[in-house]
Amino acid sequence: MRKSLFTVLSLLLTLMLALTACSGNNNEPAASKPAASEAPKGNSKPTKIVFWTFQELHQKFYEGMAAKWNEQNPDKPIEFEGTTFPYDDMHNKLLVALQTGVGAPDMSDIEISKFANYLKGQPQLAPLNDIVEPELNNLVKSRFDIYAKDGQYYGVDYHVGAAVIYYNKELLDKAGVNADDIKTWADYKTAGKKVLDATGVPMTTLETTEHWSLWPLIAQQDGDFLGADGGVTLDSDVNIKTVQYLQDLVKEKIAVGTPGGFHHSEEYWAFMNKGGAASIWMPMWYMGRFIDNMPELKGKIIIKPMPAWTDGGARSAGMGGTGTVITQQSKVQEIAKQFLAFSKLSKEGNIEIWKQLGFDPIRSEVWELPELNEPNKFTDYFGEGIFKMLSEVKSEIKPVNIGEKTPSIIDAVKRSVMFRTLNDLEDPAKVLKEVAEEVRKQ
Repeated sequence: MRKSLFTVLSLLLTLMLALTACSGNNNEPAASKPAASEAPKGNSKPTKIVFWTFQELHQKFYEGMAAKWNEQNPDKPIEFEGTTFPYDDMHNKLLVALQTGVGAPDMSDIEISKFANYLKGQPQLAPLNDIVEPELNNLVKSRFDIYAKDGQYYGVDYHVGAAVIYYNKELLDKAGVNADDIKTWADYKTAGKKVLDATGVPMTTLETTEHWSLWPLIAQQDGDFLGADGGVTLDSDVNIKTVQYLQDLVKEKIAVGTPGGFHHSEEYWAFMNKGGAASIWMPMWYMGRFIDNMPELKGKIIIKPMPAWTDGGARSAGMGGTGTVITQQSKVQEIAKQFLAFSKLSKEGNIEIWKQLGFDPIRSEVWELPELNEPNKFTDYFGEGIFKMLSEVKSEIKPVNIGEKTPSIIDAVKRSVMFRTLNDLEDPAKVLKEVAEEVRKQ
């Protein structure tokens, strides 16, 4: 009898130990995790997420968000491993890894002008609809359409990239020009003549080896380099008229070619630090370039909506961008998606995008939050009311078309169109038609 009782008790003890071990299994689905109200144990093994980028600030942003994630999710911590490569190296390395099926990271940045290269054929990127669609009503949808194919979203941007105009108020004041009176591009030209006559300084600089001086002005008019169907529209009447306007500014000395060729050159920053031009239009994300490279202009630069082409016309366009993707090769896609949503789709993440990077967040509802009006290095440099101004043009931020020919057409605009029309002063219609035909044949 004692032997039988001992056997039964042993079996019961073994069963209880087995059940206890199963209840503590950290590999169970999320639905079976402890409730949020329960104190997490914090002893889970971190999941490693490998990330590639070409911009060190992006890596630092994600590292900061990884620390926040681990504070808020001790039951599913991550080990974030980011690497910053040179721009071309990173994009080439990623493309080769995806094409060969070997060596891709879990997450990666892809710059907008390169993104179409990764959507050719069957994309080797993970669709992100399950994290994007639940939040789409709170987001600027056009910033997701540019990273989409066949109804699937493949990238999440850092910002809206609203194009704005940066005025040197000190120079405008010397010429008796009020920035708020510049409503249209015709007004801008008139004001530019006043500035030039009064100060001897050009109103602006125009890039001759990049495309930022041209693309937003075209997009404001519902024009583009490509049509919605992906066809080349570079030689459209709207585009010819816009390039002619820029060329006229140069001919009348209201504008000069950007020193160094583009607005990210050392020569340009030195030129502007000395008060070389009275304004520049670039996306909101350019604010950080002022702070980092043009310290002499602190307190002198004000940010305003771009002039419209007609009374009541659009005063901005969404420019540039970098989509973060998750690769199909990743073995940790689900937690990578959760981390990406936490970093870039949540309110907290979008507030941090402004605080850390100075970008206009893709979750536009946060533009109204008090956190975006708190003093920081951007308000110290440019003054208050940045997002109040941006909210005024929220419905006027025109999108652009991205297609398979985007990389080649952007390259052609940078390599040929800008230099030939603004430096060599060739006929805009002739140049645009030649370059458009060249890209169509590719």
